[in-house]
Amino acid sequence: MNTDHITALITGANTGLGFEMAKALADQNVHVVLAGRNREKVEGAIERIKRTSPDASLEVGVLDLTSLASVDAFAQNFVAQHKELHILINNAGVMVPPPSLTKEQFEIQFGVNFVAHFALTGHLFPLLNATQGARVVTMSSIAHRGASIDFDNLGLEKPYDPWREYGQSKLADLMFALEFDRRLRAHGSDMLSLGAHPGVSRTELTRNLNDIPPGIEMMAPAQGAAPALVAATSFDVEGGQYWGPDGPEERSGEPGLAVIDPAARDEQQAAKLWDWAQEATGLRFPV
Repeated sequence: MNTDHITALITGANTGLGFEMAKALADQNVHVVLAGRNREKVEGAIERIKRTSPDASLEVGVLDLTSLASVDAFAQNFVAQHKELHILINNAGVMVPPPSLTKEQFEIQFGVNFVAHFALTGHLFPLLNATQGARVVTMSSIAHRGASIDFDNLGLEKPYDPWREYGQSKLADLMFALEFDRRLRAHGSDMLSLGAHPGVSRTELTRNLNDIPPGIEMMAPAQGAAPALVAATSFDVEGGQYWGPDGPEERSGEPGLAVIDPAARDEQQAAKLWDWAQEATGLRFPV
């Protein structure tokens, strides 16, 4: 992808993987909108990038993914201020926090990691669709393997299992990325939807972990961000692909095509999840 005159939006861009994605894209002359919940933290991230890249084209976005009303308001403001959106990276995430709910009463991981990003993509779809060759990259995880979608437990209806719920949210993310691409192809769109994952990376996402299992080496955030950046910018990618590190068990390594669990390829379940998300958010796309 020729990155001149490109606009990218990255959620969770004030720290960790999102920060490294924003920095890398800004260094390629992309205009990057860094979206985060806290304005001061986003402004601080922009200042850090400017120290080494003073000519970087960066913009603050304030977005609370625990609230669909905030997602709606952010998207409306974004559309009003931008004529094109070439790259959307659905990056922000929550991992194994204490049990809690979003404003709309979804389990926090499922609500932030999947529902809010489905809504954000839906609100921004007309702008993305009007931009030639737009791409949407949604971050999943190796934790999607072995997970399943329990439609009777999306709002803490059952006793909380943090890793089960995290896996469910990341499976939903990958199912979304793949189903979105199928629907784009059916509509004859040139937009691409891809999934990516960072392997095991050292970011603030791990703040709720008491300890890291022995023998697990964590990649630097810049390394973990690399697969998503390939998905977002490479000329060689195709819609419906899933990128991650190419090392043992995809925990680390260079960007390569990643293994997709059979559950994420279940088109009947993906269509059911899509229908559920449309009802939950009131958004229907692509149309």
